[in-house]
Amino acid sequence: MATPPGVSEADFASAVQAFANVVGADWVFTDDDTMATYRDAYSPYNGGEGERHASGAVAPNSVEQVQEILRIANRYRIPLYTISTGRNLAYGGSAPVLSGSVVLDLKRMNRIIEVNEDLAYALVEPGVSYFDLYRYMRERGMKLWLDCPDPGWGSLIGNALERGAGRTPLPYRDHFGSHCGMEVVLANGDVVRTGMGALPEARVWQHWPYGAGPLADGLFAQSNFGVVTKMGFWLMPEPEASMTARISLRRHDDVIPFVRIAAQLMYADIVNCVFSLRSSVFGSALDARQSALLDRPGGGSAAEWDAYAAERGLRFWDTELRFYGPLKLIQAQWEHVQERLSVIDGIEFADGETTRFPLTDEQISVLGDPGAFGVPSLNVFSSMAGLTGHLDASPMVPHSGETLLEAHKVFMRVFRDAGVPQLLGFAQSYHRRSFIMFQGVTLTQDPEENARARRLYERLVNVAADHGWGIYRAHIGFMDTVMRRYSWNDNALMRLNETLKDALDPNGILAAGRYGIWPRHLRGGRA
Repeated sequence: MATPPGVSEADFASAVQAFANVVGADWVFTDDDTMATYRDAYSPYNGGEGERHASGAVAPNSVEQVQEILRIANRYRIPLYTISTGRNLAYGGSAPVLSGSVVLDLKRMNRIIEVNEDLAYALVEPGVSYFDLYRYMRERGMKLWLDCPDPGWGSLIGNALERGAGRTPLPYRDHFGSHCGMEVVLANGDVVRTGMGALPEARVWQHWPYGAGPLADGLFAQSNFGVVTKMGFWLMPEPEASMTARISLRRHDDVIPFVRIAAQLMYADIVNCVFSLRSSVFGSALDARQSALLDRPGGGSAAEWDAYAAERGLRFWDTELRFYGPLKLIQAQWEHVQERLSVIDGIEFADGETTRFPLTDEQISVLGDPGAFGVPSLNVFSSMAGLTGHLDASPMVPHSGETLLEAHKVFMRVFRDAGVPQLLGFAQSYHRRSFIMFQGVTLTQDPEENARARRLYERLVNVAADHGWGIYRAHIGFMDTVMRRYSWNDNALMRLNETLKDALDPNGILAAGRYGIWPRHLRGGRA
């Protein structure tokens, strides 16, 4: 069997036996067939040089077993790579950053410890998926929603630690932002509870996130400082109703006043939904005229783009808002939004559907966008039929229409220079103070195409950073690339991260290289 880097066959065999003594032989894996399931299903390396692989996997079912596994890993210097359910598609799945690591698979730790309907929170383990918690609440008739990413088969804890987001109102769709309290096993086996959970008889662990003293929770998101074994999450009380509303803008530059006003409405909590800014002009493959405009200095003027749209009878931008709450209130919110936006010449408004809750099982089965109603699904895969996979190079940009137009032209230029067709990278309001601007890079079975995709991804990361737009989440193969750009003051942030790593995990057993944080003996990065 393959061995982890720097570990002898004898030591690895001893460690594997020790793991089996803790979790049972049925839950330690080193055979080729099982290890193939821990590969990146969307790998940009596709079996070539640079492909990440694990040398083994161990699946505990309790905190005590996690503690013992970490003690064994320290004894034999076994590098571990923790996953919750391994569903982190487009970012590396269950594959480790450091090839040869042993995957610490927490899927068996799938207990829903508590769901409190009156106080609207849940406390869960890492193996609990969105489907699991949704079914639990649905079967008990609880009038609570959870916020789901696409797709919904992943872990609440895993997605929150990657700072994922979904489709219901804030704060719930910010998955890390809506967590409250966590339990963490440190590399030495010590167990820590954050916030109010540090009180021995805590009764407000899932109510007040801060506790007293330093707030440690953020150290364990997108890092390798510990193994999170429990997290609390705030849940959304089911609203009385939901209502959609559509908005379209006629001209190229109308997005500038629209974003300015929409941002003010978001900050005032009048608009509190996730919405996408889409363009019918850039929503399909580019024709010769569009290509010629984009190739001009500056990517074509607003007047030229407006003329193009007018000749084809196209309105330039559109979006859909969704309001949640008492029907009278959301109707008043929509009326106020229209009043504020009516200063934009030529803007058009249209009322959408109104939905009242609760929904029957039959109504849920025909929802077009289940995530908007707190219902997990796998619908995202239907939109990716025929694709081997993709990479997401998704920078965060400010609430500025001028910046969105600039970013659109910058990224279109990168794709065109790479000879890769690209539609508009749409902007989505996942977070209260910024847009995420999705730039999807398609992967195939062709090694040469994937090599080009990797070069394109790295170019997108660097061009975004050159403009001050940081990538918020990275694929395992590009974590060093992304983190090198967070280099202010001679890489002060990474130096802090390395100081913490050396103090909390001196043997470097936890997730070496995750988000560019390497243990001392591998510093400089070795994947």
